[in-house]
Amino acid sequence: MSLQRIFTDSAKKKVRGAMSRDLFSVMAQTKTLCVYCSSSDRLDAKYVTAAEQVGREMVRRGWSLVYGGGNCGLMGTVARTVKAEGGRVVGVIPEFMKAKELAYYDADELFTVQTMRERKLMMETKADAFLALPGGWGTLEEIIEILVLRQLDVLRKPCVFFNQDGFYDDLFRFFARQIDERFGKPSHRELFGVGTTVSECFELLENPSIAAETKWFVTR
Repeated sequence: MSLQRIFTDSAKKKVRGAMSRDLFSVMAQTKTLCVYCSSSDRLDAKYVTAAEQVGREMVRRGWSLVYGGGNCGLMGTVARTVKAEGGRVVGVIPEFMKAKELAYYDADELFTVQTMRERKLMMETKADAFLALPGGWGTLEEIIEILVLRQLDVLRKPCVFFNQDGFYDDLFRFFARQIDERFGKPSHRELFGVGTTVSECFELLENPSIAAETKWFVTR
């Protein structure tokens, strides 16, 4: 056998091996988690550390990431961690944010949309579940829209809050007041999970309660 043939066969085996590993990686990551979180770089280090833990746990459990496509704040931390651990990252970012150089271009896929509404819809469509880390108005607006869709029984995908150090306690107290004063039903408490640790969040995402009932009260 010629040296050229030996080298050619060896190269083919290496290519086939790499393709097999890539295929295994894609097959292993069959679930896609949409993560909502802060884009601020001015946060306490504990939030960054937790976001890194979320990224590592995602890859360990076979989740790929879909998120808002940014390179800063907790968003950028989660994306970079997932990528560094060998996971798949899909970003969805509005054009005006790309123009401000806020996009994470190392994502496996980076979709550009025109509006925030388009962004949310694409993320929602691509996701199998939703996780809200600590964040500001944008994070809150995104996860509340998912809760509304859960409430209306339009969407039946797991939804979990990472309540790190009680970050969302006041929000949950507000939810409780809404229910106490009949702006919501007691069953609405079952439409989302609350985890206080990274591992607890993923247990809730992977073993969800998807019960829902009609939004409207029967008054007659």
